[in-house]
Amino acid sequence: MVRIITDSTSDIPQTDGEALGITVVPLTVHFGSASFRDGIEMSKKEFYERLAAAETLPTTSQIPPGEFTALFQSLIDKGDEIVGIFISSEMSGTYQSAVVAWEQVNTEKIHVIDSRSATFELALLVHEAVRCSDKGMNSKEIAERIQSLIKRIRLFAVIDTLKYLKMSGRISTATAFVGGVLGINPIIAIINGKVESVGKSRGRKAGLKIMDDLIAADPPDTDYSTVFGHSNAPEALKTTEEYFVKSYNISDYFEIEMGITVGTHVGPGAAGIAYIAKE
Repeated sequence: MVRIITDSTSDIPQTDGEALGITVVPLTVHFGSASFRDGIEMSKKEFYERLAAAETLPTTSQIPPGEFTALFQSLIDKGDEIVGIFISSEMSGTYQSAVVAWEQVNTEKIHVIDSRSATFELALLVHEAVRCSDKGMNSKEIAERIQSLIKRIRLFAVIDTLKYLKMSGRISTATAFVGGVLGINPIIAIINGKVESVGKSRGRKAGLKIMDDLIAADPPDTDYSTVFGHSNAPEALKTTEEYFVKSYNISDYFEIEMGITVGTHVGPGAAGIAYIAKE
């Protein structure tokens, strides 16, 4: 049996992971001296409530190699094969921890992948791995398929507030103040494994138009699923879905709520799309 493993920055809920046969290993999020296992001891709702009240941004701890070693060994001992798909190595040391564990268990039945992504972009790759497994592909074939898709994965989202980008040091206080006064909404993407700003707009509607221009230049391959995601913003999610589903003839899609990795830097109110681009 091929076991698909990811980390909690994929924002796949533990219950969904269990239903799909995915093992979701939690990172630890720290608010001051208080620590919580992401998705287990802290829900998305609780995360955003704490984030709104925080004077400094929370931090995260990568998953230690020993935790991966124990998990990998237990599955290999059962005769399983493993495909692990993890948060971008540019954002966390979790992937490197998985590599260390893979080297310790030392078997060709384990394939560890740096997704160069996070949140609903990572979730899309994990769901595709499950689909490949359901088709009967072995671990090597699944890993090769996912590796081939990484360069084609895209994520775009409109941010509602500049507050958290300022708190994280990604923009200056002056820029945040002026942007807030003018009602600026940044548009973000994940590029080369990092969250980057790719545009700005006056209001969400204008932001969706900029996203539309970016997507039109690099459209989705509808042979694959699409993901719509948000950060504690179900209405913004609905608006985003309505904008793009019909325009791009998207019929196969699912929803993800953004959590600790990207959510810490963009705050509540963000909504966007992730997809596999046409070759």
